[in-house]
Amino acid sequence: MMMKFMFGVTVLSIFGLFIFVNAAVPADMISSMPGLKVQPNFKQYSGYLKASGTKKLHYWFVESQRNPKEDPLVLWMNGGPGCSSVLGLLTEHGPFRIMDDGKTVYYNNASWNLLANMIYLEAPAGVGFSYSDDKNYTTSDDMVAHNNYLALKDFFSKYPEYSSNAFYVTGESYGGVYVPTLSALVVDDKDINFQGMVIGNGITSYDLNDNSLIYFAYYHGLFGEKLWDGLVKYCCNGNFSGQCMFTKGTSTECKEYVTQASQLVYASGLNIYNLYGECAGGVQKSSLKFDAVKEKIVSHNFEEFQLTKQLVKSNRLLLDPPCINATNVATYLNTVQVRTTLHIPSVVQKWTSCSGEVGANYIRDYMEMSAQYKKILAAKKRVMVYNGDVDMACNFLGDEWFVENLEIDVVAERLEWFYEAEDGSKQVAGFVKQFKDLDLVTVRGAGHMVPTDKPLPAFQMFKNFLSIKFKK
Repeated sequence: MMMKFMFGVTVLSIFGLFIFVNAAVPADMISSMPGLKVQPNFKQYSGYLKASGTKKLHYWFVESQRNPKEDPLVLWMNGGPGCSSVLGLLTEHGPFRIMDDGKTVYYNNASWNLLANMIYLEAPAGVGFSYSDDKNYTTSDDMVAHNNYLALKDFFSKYPEYSSNAFYVTGESYGGVYVPTLSALVVDDKDINFQGMVIGNGITSYDLNDNSLIYFAYYHGLFGEKLWDGLVKYCCNGNFSGQCMFTKGTSTECKEYVTQASQLVYASGLNIYNLYGECAGGVQKSSLKFDAVKEKIVSHNFEEFQLTKQLVKSNRLLLDPPCINATNVATYLNTVQVRTTLHIPSVVQKWTSCSGEVGANYIRDYMEMSAQYKKILAAKKRVMVYNGDVDMACNFLGDEWFVENLEIDVVAERLEWFYEAEDGSKQVAGFVKQFKDLDLVTVRGAGHMVPTDKPLPAFQMFKNFLSIKFKK
């Protein structure tokens, strides 16, 4: 007979004798959340997981509010590369939110840990509170996947009671690379009950993302017919049909038109993470322009596009992505009390939303993810690709093209899906097209950070995925 009690202790009854076994990591337990009036009724832990060499990856684990023993275990990773997954916890779908004062904490009523046990992993080393003793923060896609896998194995060694729970790898933005590359390793590990992966507004293919963005910009009114006609004439040989790969054009005229389109998206003051959202801090004047001979539209990653590279060199760029303000989160996390609560050693760097050092030294091994997707799907694991439909960093159309190019059998054509609004009414949340073992989902009116912009639809989407059903 086995009974589960509070404080992470499992009690085994063997021939009338009770043997107490630690079922978690007491040293990592968060005993009290600073700034929160009423402490949570679920357990949470913060500490470090071992990766290769001297790398130590910070994790924040919140148990399910429903049934930790039976509910799925979900790993979440934010992107960048170089941005902290604690942003996912404190600004997207974690159980807590931070007020603008950087002190007061309140509950998120659409937290994903209402449905699952959630691990938020700050990776790679150098991001957030993760660090390496040797201070070497140059890394690559394959190295990150390997280190995340080692950290995950360390997690299961610390929390063996979760080894039988259904396990999912999830993430956002450059998580479009982190998630499939890690999943491609995990799927071969029979000791992990891996069931699938979820990618939100992820980079799946640079070519498809960059070229679909021109379509997105034109049909959302960012530029007019004159520029569009020039793009078609000089980049598509005047023949507009299907998918034109504008960035593959080699003529000087094509490059100039692509640069003009790029400037309107990235350098005009628009919030690239939400076309209809305001830019935090307002529009900053800048005389910097894109390199006229830049061959590809810069994409999701704020370190990637030419304008940002110039700003970095001139020391005029903050570590927050453009139009995003996470000052409240940084203020909260960098207090001595919170660092102590989270068990962060004093030698560890201050928390920032994104690490410029990691981003600047990051090596991209992959330009697209089809091989990893095919491996996961061949193993009959489940996949969800979702996009907020007003994101310009990793737009919905590019991910749609990517999924369609996988040539998976279609189960159900594109249909609307719904959620229950705060007033109890049934509302359209977005659209879903179902393929064999893959759901392609849009979230209406959401940008890059879907759970931030649309928390209730995001919660319903997550619930639908876990229950293997999108409900009309």
